[in-house]
Amino acid sequence: MKNDRTTRRELIQAALVLGTAAAVPASAAERGGKGARLSPEEMAAVDQALGKKGTLNEEQGVYTVPLPRNDLKVTIQGDPVPTPFGFGGWVSFKKTRDGKSTVLMSDTVLLQEEVNPVISAAHENGIEITAIHNHFFYEQPRIFYMHVHAMGEPAMLAKSYSAAIRPAKLHPANQPPAGPPPTRTGKEIFDVPALDRAVGYQAAVNGPTIKYTVGRSDLTVMAMGAEITAAIGLNSWAALAGSMERAHVAGDIAMLEPEVNPVIRALRRHDLEVVALHHHMIGEDPRIIFLHYYGTGPAPQLAQGFRAALDELGKHGRKLRMEGMHGTGNH
Repeated sequence: MKNDRTTRRELIQAALVLGTAAAVPASAAERGGKGARLSPEEMAAVDQALGKKGTLNEEQGVYTVPLPRNDLKVTIQGDPVPTPFGFGGWVSFKKTRDGKSTVLMSDTVLLQEEVNPVISAAHENGIEITAIHNHFFYEQPRIFYMHVHAMGEPAMLAKSYSAAIRPAKLHPANQPPAGPPPTRTGKEIFDVPALDRAVGYQAAVNGPTIKYTVGRSDLTVMAMGAEITAAIGLNSWAALAGSMERAHVAGDIAMLEPEVNPVIRALRRHDLEVVALHHHMIGEDPRIIFLHYYGTGPAPQLAQGFRAALDELGKHGRKLRMEGMHGTGNH
């Protein structure tokens, strides 16, 4: 692992160099990772190291192992919410464009007392920490989300990552069974066709929840020599739980810097709470900022709020402008 791993400086330099190339439209094969993906043997090695089987997004060349926290019973403002609402972590693997290395990225769902033991184990195993933050207000128990990345050969990456998360119950070996399926699924709880029309995308059903996941097809984002696509974390999403009349919504918006405050304004106009504003990656180009939000109310109203945030993406340029701000206020 350590022989395969590049230094932080090399990663950032590579991202800067590739940022120039990113301005040139990639071929469909390059954007989808065609010809540069994990082999069946490499995917099997990942499964063996983590003790859990993943799935391949064929179009984007991303292999993902889900890591739900089935051990947690989470409430928000006293209401129980299911694990698929936002308490499922993941680890993904994707080949670099030249096919010479593999990128690992992960979003880990941790209790606050698990955070620093996992940091130490990650560093001991060559995994780098890229972000630590909240996704929610009002949740019990208190939960934090740690993003990590690494480069190398898939089997060694998976073994190192497995060792890194071993101190937490997040690890598949530490997880209880998922339990019986819900008596009603999100398809039966929600008027999914009506919500699909409001959002403009089709929801995926996951147990008692539904979730919208929207990529950034208008952007080519590079990190560590790989294109970062929706399946490896470059997406905006909205998960709904509860009922049509009284739903919870939680989600994330992936933004360029000039889009941040227009998105915030759109969410607040729809009475959605902004709960976090942060990065997920280090060294990506262009820079991506992520915003987490939360709200309760009738499901159609919440869907409209998510749609309003999406409508701000892709129309504010790529450079942050501060005209008119100089000389106002204290410095």
